[in-house]
Amino acid sequence: MSQKPYRILLYYMYVPIEDPEEFANEHNVFCKELGLKGRILVANEGINGTVSGPVEQTERYMEVMKQDPRFAEMVFKIDEADGHAFPKMKVRARPELVTLRLEDDVNPNELTGKYLEPKEFFERLQDEDTIVLDARNDYEYDLGHFRGAIRPDIKNFRDLPDWVRENKELLGDKKIITYCTGGIRCEKFSGWLVKEGFEDVAQLHGGIVTYGKDPEVKGELWDGQLYVFDDRIGVPVNQKEHVIVGKDYFTGEPCERYVNCANPACNKKILCSEENEHKYMRSCSDECRTHPRNRYVAEHGLPEAEVEERLEKVRA
Repeated sequence: MSQKPYRILLYYMYVPIEDPEEFANEHNVFCKELGLKGRILVANEGINGTVSGPVEQTERYMEVMKQDPRFAEMVFKIDEADGHAFPKMKVRARPELVTLRLEDDVNPNELTGKYLEPKEFFERLQDEDTIVLDARNDYEYDLGHFRGAIRPDIKNFRDLPDWVRENKELLGDKKIITYCTGGIRCEKFSGWLVKEGFEDVAQLHGGIVTYGKDPEVKGELWDGQLYVFDDRIGVPVNQKEHVIVGKDYFTGEPCERYVNCANPACNKKILCSEENEHKYMRSCSDECRTHPRNRYVAEHGLPEAEVEERLEKVRA
């Protein structure tokens, strides 16, 4: 029984949807009528969503979705919450559920890596002949990751195939296990790895979210927090111990607090303390601090003289 008044649902399903645009428009109306907020992507290949709402409304949403034969087997990952995790409701039609932009696309219903349940994944994490490859972006990895996992130097998922091709020597002939937040990216990425000729490829079934909730492994061997794409930003995974791996962008001290660079032309995600956010005017560089449209300066109504004074202290 839920102890909190709201829920956050995370879900996806690769299943043919004939007219994504029409489906998205109708689904948007349905979600708003229910009082849900969140982000849902719809494509010819399926649906990928995260929504928040009161318990009764989220229950109704899952009930209605499962009445549709296309989504009857859909798995919903559920988090309790004190309120909405999103500011508004958006349902959008897209060419892909996850943006890989492959010349020869992969259908996860036809080709994907072997599924590993949390206990199997936990055991494989400790296998010396196994390479653990994070399928997420660099800023997600920096907040938290599985112990010993390789960090791809990418800011967008679509860059991952090129990174793999450029770093094949890191993977060698070893067994590969890969993981992502809820599993959707790995469905397609692991299939692509198989297509590329990697022979022993497996993925964490249900993603990190499922791993953290598993009653047996309890998120063990995960360090840091899990980056999530809603107002929470980071959530805990390891129920046995919490090891902070995030580092303050400016000082290198342990930190798990993300902000976006105040220069709208940059918008880089940086880990920093509240103190350093103010000291460096929430900007990742001198160029961003002096940008004419710096949002920190505008939000705090800083006069030019104060901006100059702060810049002098940072530059000293």
